[in-house]
Amino acid sequence: MATPTVTTGTLTNQVTTAFEQISYFALRSQPLFEMLADVRSTAQSHNAATVQFTFIDEINQATTALTENADVTPVAISDSKVDVSLAEYGNAVVTSAKIRGTSFLNVDADAANIIGYNMANSMDKIVSDVANGSTTAAQIMYGGDATTRGGIEAADEYTAALGRKAVAQLRTDSAPGWENGNYMAIIHPDVSYDLRSDTTVTDVIQYQLYQQGEPIRVGSIGTFNGITYIENPRAGLLADAGDSNVDVYQTLICGRQALAKGFSRAPGFGADPTIVVGPVTDTLRRFNPIGWYHLVGYGRFREKCMIRVETSSSIGAN
Repeated sequence: MATPTVTTGTLTNQVTTAFEQISYFALRSQPLFEMLADVRSTAQSHNAATVQFTFIDEINQATTALTENADVTPVAISDSKVDVSLAEYGNAVVTSAKIRGTSFLNVDADAANIIGYNMANSMDKIVSDVANGSTTAAQIMYGGDATTRGGIEAADEYTAALGRKAVAQLRTDSAPGWENGNYMAIIHPDVSYDLRSDTTVTDVIQYQLYQQGEPIRVGSIGTFNGITYIENPRAGLLADAGDSNVDVYQTLICGRQALAKGFSRAPGFGADPTIVVGPVTDTLRRFNPIGWYHLVGYGRFREKCMIRVETSSSIGAN
């Protein structure tokens, strides 16, 4: 007679799936465009829906010698302005009593985590749209022989020469730099791949390996030709925007004072968004809302302190 065999298939009530009691979230890129908005209102007259930043224009150089017995002719002083309009932004989620009472995870803690990242993620997108939104032709460069975004072809990749040209223009316009006078570039990893393949950059990387190799070994581009490159997937990418549906990448090269930020200074408001735990208003107190809120505005403060370089990538969708 055969001996009965006890297996996991017959003990279905005892052999079950175990659950890790920690939540894992989607892969997250680091928000970074907010740091470009280094101009803030510091002497605001009053709370308003729009913050005005005023410029006093320079007068022309006086290079003609004065006439001894004649008075000078006064010249007019003119001004200009940048308006930053404030708008409300926010998002929220709600957890129910049943899900809190039946889930093996800490639902409220996970909801707070989701809201916190959504706050940073959303605000970074708002700032990046402003930063990449310039239509001033003199502040936009294109890869290869392209003269428009729609004319960018698969071979029109980012090169070290484009970076040098951008630095020359920024310095000619007296754009202030960041640390050590260098400018900052936010570059997509696909574009970084092409830059690292540039012969000039490769030679510099090889030299740096003999000086301080650790940043190179971990994949840092570092500072090159007056630009500190920050590699991040949040850099602009316009799918199918080039010639024959080539993806167009936007590398932003900035000095200080490129963007301005305005916000309400009334009680309860401020420069940073806030997490809001909403009131429980339902009859049985089952629904707990949590969200974030911000009243803020961003604007391009000095167009001449920012250049956008639009190119393709050899590993992009071409």
